[in-house]
Amino acid sequence: MSAVFARNDFHPDLDRLADPRLFREQAFVDGRWIAAADRSTFPVTDPASGLTLAHVASLDAAGAEAAIDAAQAAFAGWKALLPQQRAAVLRRWHAGILAAKHDLALLMVLEQGKPLSEALGEIDYAASFVDYYAEEAKRVSVESVASHLPDAAMSVSRVPVGVAGLVTPWNFPAAMLTRKAAAALAAGCTVVSHPSAETPLSALALAELADRAGFPGGVFNVVTGDAETIVGTMCADRRVRAMSFTGSTEIGRLIAARSAPTVKRLVMELGGHAPLIVFADADLERAVDTAIDAKFATSGQDCLAANRIYVERPVYAAFARRFAEKAAALRVGNGLDEATRIGPLMHGRAVAKVEAQVRDALARGARLLTGGTRHAAGPLFFRPTVLADVPEAALIMREETFGPVAALTPFDAEAEVVARANDCEYGLVAYVVTKDGARAARLAAALDYGMVAVNRVKITGAPIPFGGVKQSGLGREGSRHGLEAFTDVKYVCADLR
Repeated sequence: MSAVFARNDFHPDLDRLADPRLFREQAFVDGRWIAAADRSTFPVTDPASGLTLAHVASLDAAGAEAAIDAAQAAFAGWKALLPQQRAAVLRRWHAGILAAKHDLALLMVLEQGKPLSEALGEIDYAASFVDYYAEEAKRVSVESVASHLPDAAMSVSRVPVGVAGLVTPWNFPAAMLTRKAAAALAAGCTVVSHPSAETPLSALALAELADRAGFPGGVFNVVTGDAETIVGTMCADRRVRAMSFTGSTEIGRLIAARSAPTVKRLVMELGGHAPLIVFADADLERAVDTAIDAKFATSGQDCLAANRIYVERPVYAAFARRFAEKAAALRVGNGLDEATRIGPLMHGRAVAKVEAQVRDALARGARLLTGGTRHAAGPLFFRPTVLADVPEAALIMREETFGPVAALTPFDAEAEVVARANDCEYGLVAYVVTKDGARAARLAAALDYGMVAVNRVKITGAPIPFGGVKQSGLGREGSRHGLEAFTDVKYVCADLR
């Protein structure tokens, strides 16, 4: 056993790491690994087994301020580098992430619980943002403006805003950090990031790889600890000029309110409550497979998960039967088992929420087609569940689920289902399954969502602007639009006389 893991509560699967130095329990500030001033820590637990993985440094407000100090001090030098120089560092980080792919995926499975195949896919996804923004760093350019004044030359450029605060969730602990950080770093900002206390190990491993890639001290910081303390400090500090957050709408509102006194730029990727609409002309088997993938990826713990599945009445019974069969066949278990499709939920609160939604739907007249209870694999495992004939008044039709529970309901007309799908405070993504191209175009225009997927599930990636409307967030991540929140527009007018 490696000395780095010599503790009484050592998790045996950590010994599978090819590079044990990727396992970090300290925060990363100003290019150094630091403990909390009072040596306090918090435990990180494997949700599949309940075993303790790590005791991670719990920094206080002073620790968060030290990270902001370091980022502010490093900003002038990082901003002054040529874009090609920033891009070179990002490319080295990208190469390091890919080289460590299997170790990063292992850490993610252990702290988050998702199946290994999904974790490996997330590392590729995370790396793709670093690669993309390494190129975009060279394209944040100056544009000329045709002058409306005599003897004047005008130009408009984008300049980095300064220190960026990044707050990332537990369900995609690697990809959400790189999607934010790579854009901010490419723009010339320095970053102070705060990962979820449930899944900090992925962020700390990425910090180790960033250090190896040659980021100057203070450019990339990871501050672990209590979210209220650390995020509150970032919101209150006027030197933090942008806040990027992925998480619940409720917490997003709090961050926005706390950032208002210092008038920060905000990027918010918040809750989702995605409708998936299946029309009778669709290929039934393909529609079922699409719905299975859209509902049960990341064990349903995904803001893009299809929460409300509307099926046109002529094919509703056949769809429900086949969908329930395939859901029941999904393998539940530890994410390190290659056959696993459904891992544990993140914590007991998530299990309690899906249980409450199932009880409420059944009390309101829904039918249970499969599942509906916890799984024998452990206290945080829940069986893939399918509810049919779910009324609109049910909690599961009004609230984000974040678990492996699917709600099915029939519809009779296109206008009706559009109205039902749009009757929601969220607007992140909607799914449409139909062979009718004209109908697909009509729904893409009519659905009040930031993203619409037609006859497919996978739509995200580094080149696309990810984000929603209404209570699902502000701004976009990914694509060239992902740079906007981290840059200010500067206009220069020079006299030529």
